[in-house]
Amino acid sequence: MTRRFLSLAAALCALAVANPASAELPKGAKAPTFVTQGAEAGKAFGFNLTTALAKGPVVLYFYPKAFTQGCTVEAQAFAESMDDFHKAGATVIGLSADNIETLKKFSTEACRDKFPVAIASPQIIKAYDVGLEMNGKATAMANRTTYVIGQDGRVALAYSDLKPHEHITRSLAVVKALKR
Repeated sequence: MTRRFLSLAAALCALAVANPASAELPKGAKAPTFVTQGAEAGKAFGFNLTTALAKGPVVLYFYPKAFTQGCTVEAQAFAESMDDFHKAGATVIGLSADNIETLKKFSTEACRDKFPVAIASPQIIKAYDVGLEMNGKATAMANRTTYVIGQDGRVALAYSDLKPHEHITRSLAVVKALKR
């Protein structure tokens, strides 16, 4: 077996016993601003939340680890829904603790060049209260949590669930409601 396969298998097993370290930010809270490095369509770029909010609402979706089953499923589902998010005026960005080289590859393979992913530094994970625990111990990974941040910089949705299926429909519904 290859090291990559063993690493992925271990990550999948670990996610099966993962728990969020704490609850997400409440609806109405001021979203912490941040700047980070990301990738879209395999190319690196800088992401600034304040700049993105100037254009409209932002969907920040945190995920534990690129190329794990749930994270790949979620990225592909967001990719399939990007036209709807764009019509509603929203920016979507995925955030994980993965390094930039992994994110470049993930942005092409799983995100299908449709939207960016970026580095969730330990400071960003802490600020958004999305730390993930495994077997009762903190990890460097983020819990699967989706935020919709309104153009006013306030949390309009905070949704956490390790199952990826509801993240897209819930966030899209909130983005559409903000547009009205």
